[in-house]
Amino acid sequence: MFFLLILFAVKAKAQYANIDSLEFIVKFNADNNEKLNAYKELSMALIYKDFDECQATAKAGAALAEKLKNKDALSNLLLTTGLSWYFKGVYDSAAVYYYKALEISKNLNNPLTKAGILNELGKLYRKTKDLDRALQMYNEAYEIYKSQQDEDGMGTILNESGVVYEYKGNYEEAIKRYKASLAIREKMNDLVGIGYSYNFLGGVYTLQKNYAAAEENLLKSLEIRKQLKDSFSIALSYGDLGYMYKDQHRLDKAIEQYNLSNSIAINMKFADLMLSNYKELSAIAEKQGNYGMALSYQKKYSAIKDSVYTNNKMKEIEHLNVKYQTEKKEQQLKLQKLQISRKNFMLWGIIGIVILLLIAGISFFRKRQIQNKMNLQMVVMKQQDLATKAVITAEENERKRIAADLHDGVGQMMSAAKMNLSAFENEITFNNIEQKLSFEKLISLVDESCREIRSVSHQMMPNALLKSGLASAVKEFIDKIDNRIIKINLYTEGLHERLDSNTETILYRVIQECVNNVIKHSGASTLDISLIKDADGISATVEDNGRGFDTTDQKKFEGIGLKNISSRIEFLKGTVDFDSSPGKGTLVAVHVPLDDK
Repeated sequence: MFFLLILFAVKAKAQYANIDSLEFIVKFNADNNEKLNAYKELSMALIYKDFDECQATAKAGAALAEKLKNKDALSNLLLTTGLSWYFKGVYDSAAVYYYKALEISKNLNNPLTKAGILNELGKLYRKTKDLDRALQMYNEAYEIYKSQQDEDGMGTILNESGVVYEYKGNYEEAIKRYKASLAIREKMNDLVGIGYSYNFLGGVYTLQKNYAAAEENLLKSLEIRKQLKDSFSIALSYGDLGYMYKDQHRLDKAIEQYNLSNSIAINMKFADLMLSNYKELSAIAEKQGNYGMALSYQKKYSAIKDSVYTNNKMKEIEHLNVKYQTEKKEQQLKLQKLQISRKNFMLWGIIGIVILLLIAGISFFRKRQIQNKMNLQMVVMKQQDLATKAVITAEENERKRIAADLHDGVGQMMSAAKMNLSAFENEITFNNIEQKLSFEKLISLVDESCREIRSVSHQMMPNALLKSGLASAVKEFIDKIDNRIIKINLYTEGLHERLDSNTETILYRVIQECVNNVIKHSGASTLDISLIKDADGISATVEDNGRGFDTTDQKKFEGIGLKNISSRIEFLKGTVDFDSSPGKGTLVAVHVPLDDK
């Protein structure tokens, strides 16, 4: 709930204006030492602007540092790379770079460098809920700062470790540390640090339900940050005020604060803060009974979580979706009951007319019967469409759930295993090179397992389909197929604009099923796929040079795979044709009209 980010991030924000000059030095300065310093400053300035650019810059700087044998700069750049992975939510990669930097720092004469790395490792373990290990890292860092009489570092560690005690439920110890940090910041006349200490105190008072003290400290922090015109920390203050008001059940005030926080976070592309704000706004909307709005906020939360932290909570979305759909169905039932009552009234009126006007009444009644039958047929057809859509939707939701469970459950455990192995590597002494190589192979095996889990989860619910559309998703899918098994050619045309999400999902699953059938059953060496959108609709063909099959054999069409293809395309009001014969390959041709269903 409360956001704890390294204090140098605030300083890095002030460097944005120097990015152009730093890039100029990196490109054109002939002095390698000046260029290396520019790499260090530029990577830090980019840490909150563009993670990928930050990593590329830090990597280039690290290469130069190794060439110049500058271990201090190398450690600094490896730490920056780890930080960029941390903010992207890839904690196992962050740990690898942190520990590489820590190993180098052991041989440096500057103990403050090691203390800074230990602080970041403490935050990493705190994030992954390994609280005892986090405290171990913080305590080591604090002792270094204390021995160097570095009050700035001591104040930072007191705040960071105070959060661990919050997580442990030891609020008194957390308050003690926050107040100690505040005393140091006030002695230094450090307004930035004072603002953070007030903010931490407001957070822990909120947890204690001491709302008066919480509001007082949070507003003090906000006032200081407004004086400093620090948008980054102002956004954090609004978010923490929102949480406090939510905890007091002052929901309108909470919504106001979260929206103020989001207005800054969205502009800064501050994903971590947007995640928290959308999650809390969703919870408030659900509490107010506004399930549609709750679902909207939860979807925004999940979209950001997937793209940044690889962390999507589909169960929560489904929970809200069920409530939302239930509410809609109740409204529909009320409307249907009203319509049925009206129809019954009309029917009795018709019967009365039949009695009064025998011939005319009978004729009119028959016409109404015919019309009712037609209406019933339309209702049945509509219900069939809804049932098909429900099956497809349930299937996609299950794929998303399984993908999320793989990614967030098994994937996170494997990542944690890798991280702990990396930590363990630095704590043991190998008797010989064979032991070290065996240990490195073990880490590589865990790393490969992590990648395999991510690959499977992304194949079940590819990010490219959510972000870029059908053509990109199909290309990403076939790119992952070993061309030594089968050579695949893809041609797309007219798919510059996004299609309806149901259409994209269904066509992607159909092509995926066709490709899997070719690989499993056809023995083909080449496969040609085309996707063309024109004025008539969308045409897709999948053609292979495999062994083919007899299309007159109905048993071939009783399998789940071909039935799924046919039922999905029928739902889109499209057609699918299978052209094949033994020894002559297979062609699957799909056409889907563009008319709305």
